Amino acid sequence: MDTLSLNSIAIPTLLMAVGLFFFIRASVKDRTEVLSLASDRPPEWLSRQLKDYLYERRYRVAGFDPQENRVTFEGEVRASWFLAIFLSFLAAIGFLCVALVLATLIPSLSQGIIALVFLSPLAGVFYWQRANRREQVLVTVEEEQKTSPMRNAEGSFVTIVGHRDELAALQRAMPNLQPKPPGE
Repeated sequence: MDTLSLNSIAIPTLLMAVGLFFFIRASVKDRTEVLSLASDRPPEWLSRQLKDYLYERRYRVAGFDPQENRVTFEGEVRASWFLAIFLSFLAAIGFLCVALVLATLIPSLSQGIIALVFLSPLAGVFYWQRANRREQVLVTVEEEQKTSPMRNAEGSFVTIVGHRDELAALQRAMPNLQPKPPGE
């Protein structure tokens, strides 16, 4: 093979290895988001519903701030076996590609470079150790401010700070909560 062909294979392979490294590192990244929802129910009802929902999801009350009317729930997030195995599999493929390219570029390394593939379980171990963690969900429930004397409907707003997957599950479980209109 000529040098141009080898370089055209080596550069994308090394870029793929860098991308794989950052993908594995991002698998344990904190993805906290803020979600504001509105309900036509009173704040007490909404607070009770959210508390019951979070208790079902194995969260417990960790604190309460009466000045801001904020409840902090804490729960244990468990790592996924599937994702740990999947990341190890992706790492094995990535290491194999890098090893084959390096063995082609530097033939004197070809005997031992394939051993890079045996490092792939480290990706699953990295994920497993970092993904098992305590996570907090902050819930603030407020009564809707009536902007017009003609409006007599009760309502409330809730602001939830938590992991984006948890917030998505909450929205699916409570379809009666709608996104808070902007400016309110």
